[in-house]
Amino acid sequence: MIRVLLVDDQPLIRTGFRALLDLEDDIEVVGEAADGDEGLALLRELLPDVALIDIQMPVMDGIEATRRIAADSALAGVHVVMLTNYGMDEYVFEALRAGAAGFLVKDILPEDFLHAVRVAARGDALLAPALTRKLIGRYLAQPSPARIGGRLEVLTGREREAVALAAQGLSNSEIADHLVISPATAKTHINRAMTKLHARDRAQLVVFAYESGLVTPRGS
Repeated sequence: MIRVLLVDDQPLIRTGFRALLDLEDDIEVVGEAADGDEGLALLRELLPDVALIDIQMPVMDGIEATRRIAADSALAGVHVVMLTNYGMDEYVFEALRAGAAGFLVKDILPEDFLHAVRVAARGDALLAPALTRKLIGRYLAQPSPARIGGRLEVLTGREREAVALAAQGLSNSEIADHLVISPATAKTHINRAMTKLHARDRAQLVVFAYESGLVTPRGS
């Protein structure tokens, strides 16, 4: 059973998402919160598998809440998915840097929303859609003094290849096909890269791939 916590200051949004989730046999909504501070308290109490958190909220916004979740070892099993609107590129990227597994636009189709919750619960990053890659690429194309550098050498050649493919939105199975290895081996390469780079999840691996220059944003 996938346990989900909803954190959004708009009751109508929470009600709509809860109605969808409650129809699924393998998903249970364990709680709701109206701001990041309340959400953190419930997270520590309920320890859900997935936390759907709005980026912009009163008291504590979603990005700060995500940073605190990522810094709390007791919440290591919680996969954060940010809820956002179009036209918020810098917020989306900061959410990924903070430790979010990905983001969903609030007008997402119901079937895509449910699929995304299941993907997040598995520990995969919600980074396959072209829109997400476009947002990351656009943000990273801007000069930034906070780029990560000098850590590529800790990865083996195969691990670099696997991370670069993950940054392009490929799943473990697709990485395996591309590198002509088994899915289990592909997963091992990704997991070892995460360990070496101290990445919380695949989303942070993707951020690293762009910031380190391992992957270059298209058009840059």
